[in-house]
Amino acid sequence: MIEPNEADRRFMAAAIRFSSRHVGLTSTNPSVGTLIVQDDGNGPVIVGRGVTALGGRPHAEPQALLEAGERARGATAYITLEPCAHHGRTPPCAEALVAAGVARVVGAAADPDSRVSGRGYAILRAAGIKVVEGVMAREAAERTAGYLMRSVRKRPEVTLKLAISRDGKIGRKGVGQVPITGEIARRQVHLMRARSDAILVGIGTVLADDPMLDCRLDGLENRSPVRIVLDAGVRLPVGSKLAATARKIPVFAATLAGVEAERRNALEHAGVRFFATERVEERVALPELLDDLGARGVASLMVEGGAETARHFLEEGLVDRIVLFTGSGEIGADGVASPIDADHMPRGFRQIRREIFGDDRCLEYIRKS
Repeated sequence: MIEPNEADRRFMAAAIRFSSRHVGLTSTNPSVGTLIVQDDGNGPVIVGRGVTALGGRPHAEPQALLEAGERARGATAYITLEPCAHHGRTPPCAEALVAAGVARVVGAAADPDSRVSGRGYAILRAAGIKVVEGVMAREAAERTAGYLMRSVRKRPEVTLKLAISRDGKIGRKGVGQVPITGEIARRQVHLMRARSDAILVGIGTVLADDPMLDCRLDGLENRSPVRIVLDAGVRLPVGSKLAATARKIPVFAATLAGVEAERRNALEHAGVRFFATERVEERVALPELLDDLGARGVASLMVEGGAETARHFLEEGLVDRIVLFTGSGEIGADGVASPIDADHMPRGFRQIRREIFGDDRCLEYIRKS
């Protein structure tokens, strides 16, 4: 096995950062980054860059090769996901790398797609190209976690986001939305929304807070995720912000069969669409809903509220990533308790990130593989 060197890790880290440019914008394909690096005797230089295009095509590799031109011959390609090996409307990326005369390929995450897994690297090796696999694989897999989850388990990756006060509360009973974190942390949440295919809340959160659930960062407004409401009995108000903006940003209500037709018809007229879901104890069956979302191409789902919805996802083992924002203030005895906090995490999760945003703390955890 060929071992990576320090330059390989440095350029792969750059390729992973570059892949983040189109996270959430590449449809059912992952956002992959590719760098073509040539050493002309004065040290390695990036001569071509590519990231999966908006909508998923073209892939990163042909874009990077096009930019590099003849300088790709004899160069090293750094790719954050194994290059594809199957024929579609265009030749496989592995064959494009061969045709360009690349001498060496450094790959990060493996692709579980049965049409690719191991075959992309096999094409390269058969052509005499040196291949180094698994360089910064864990870091690259984090950026393509939704794609990998949907490929393997046929459902989206689920991120549970919670904002918790210093005394462990996520809101105040009967009051609606209560500010817990500051502006900097809230902007980070909007960035998370921009990187997600869909965002989900329970109907209780909608009735209490009347949220928009969109992205309101300057320049990223068009990256708002699809909005989903767990609404077994179709209680979503026609006058809510979600229903009022359903024709601009898609809204889906996950409901049970047998609900009042008049309420459903009014929401459909406003632009709200519906998922017909399975029933479990008079509420929406979450595993089946996730299967349906995966079949519709949703690879990343952000669960944002409220306590009951978060608890059900956790109890059913459907959470893959947890992001906890902790504010500096307290809510008090009439607050709604968070189902988890930094001192009481579900088993099987490990912390991967700790950040400070103003007076607020953010901890991120992922499920151990």
